[in-house]
Amino acid sequence: AERHERAIRSLERVGLADKCKNLPSQLSGGQQQRVSIARALVGEPSVIVADDPTGALDSKAAGQLLRQLSALNQAGGATILMVTHDAFTASWCRRILFIKDGGLYRELLRGEQDRRSFFSRILEVVSTLGGDGADVL
Repeated sequence: AERHERAIRSLERVGLADKCKNLPSQLSGGQQQRVSIARALVGEPSVIVADDPTGALDSKAAGQLLRQLSALNQAGGATILMVTHDAFTASWCRRILFIKDGGLYRELLRGEQDRRSFFSRILEVVSTLGGDGADVL
């Protein structure tokens, strides 16, 4: 009973508690990805590795997931290692490492900046990524 309740709570976190009896074939690709995320979060892990976790999600579901990951990081102390090509998704992070041609290109720390300002800084770095590589650390 406890495991079932934890599973339902995890599905609620990703907005899918109403789909708990559906088969995978009855879910959209984005819903299936959210179930995968719920599975990863159910044990409240101390480290989460996420490969483009918002890739197949609509903006509402992506925002919900990013808020949840942020809460796990801030309140729960979980370390989240996330790979993404999306500047908006990256703006939820505290620290960003940009990699170019297999090397560390730049590091950004959010510090006390609001997310909107940090997003602008991310876009500035992204706009320079196509250069000749003279800025590689």
